[in-house]
Amino acid sequence: MATLDDIAKMAGVSATTVSRVINNYGSLSEKTKAKVFAAMRELNYQPNSLARSLKGKKTQLIGVILPGVGNPFFGQMVQEIEDQLFKKGYRIILCNAGDDSEKERDYLRMLMANRVDGIISGSHNLGIEEYQKVGLPIISFDRYLSNNIPIVSSDNFQGGRLAAQTLMMSGSKMMEIITGANRPNSPTSNRLKGFKEILGKNDVEFNTSEIDFSSSPIIKSLKIKEILSNKKVDGIFCTDDLTALLVMQQAKDLGISIPEDLKLIGYDGTNFIQNYHPELTTIMQPIADIVTMMIDLLLKRIDDPDCKLESNYTLPVKLITGATTI
Repeated sequence: MATLDDIAKMAGVSATTVSRVINNYGSLSEKTKAKVFAAMRELNYQPNSLARSLKGKKTQLIGVILPGVGNPFFGQMVQEIEDQLFKKGYRIILCNAGDDSEKERDYLRMLMANRVDGIISGSHNLGIEEYQKVGLPIISFDRYLSNNIPIVSSDNFQGGRLAAQTLMMSGSKMMEIITGANRPNSPTSNRLKGFKEILGKNDVEFNTSEIDFSSSPIIKSLKIKEILSNKKVDGIFCTDDLTALLVMQQAKDLGISIPEDLKLIGYDGTNFIQNYHPELTTIMQPIADIVTMMIDLLLKRIDDPDCKLESNYTLPVKLITGATTI
């Protein structure tokens, strides 16, 4: 394994100069930096991030804790996080926490042990007290984790309002909203609140069905089949797109025509949905803008742990109209 002395010998400079280049310390000419970086590439030298952190330097590592990347929404989000952080000189450690709070605790401890510079978390396991005493800059996506951790989310309330308005305009009179588990303090619960507000103002009744986010597609499909078979419903709002796709499949199996018999709206509007299921009307979250906001806030906290940040940052959503409501 190459050492600082090896790099210095090849570049024709001192080991101290090599260290200054690696740590971006002091005034150095571009010519000197170029020689050192060329030698590092030639010898395949990788700076020791942990050793640098022990000396008070940044590791240039960011931990990312999400439920999992199987869902197209989080898959697209991870790609966006990685792309944007890479351009800023950071690398990520990805942790798929699933629906397991103990697994998430273990990941938190691992990230702390690896001395990451900060954490972006969008996990669904709320009430984890470790988040309050991690001692690292943390930004949350769409989840309440602690009073001192800023939340970045799309405008869930307006998304619910848009869904209700669109179903009403499409002629739906007997509506259903299919949500995940609605937890206290979780911004995603505002999708239901926004939906409820619009229908309440217009004296339109609706039913609510909760299907846990982590349920398997088979379990979700069985519950959706029960809803479609036993209830008179002509408009459904699903608070995520994948559940809406399952509604489409079950409706087809039951001979229910969309949009003639049933209007349908999803939520997320990922590239996957827009490319492969453009027929689905959905509320699009601005994933790239959400990631940009999370990274900007996190880097501010990394540079200044005492900087004042707001509790919530909300970005606008957009209705994408497809054939399921026309």
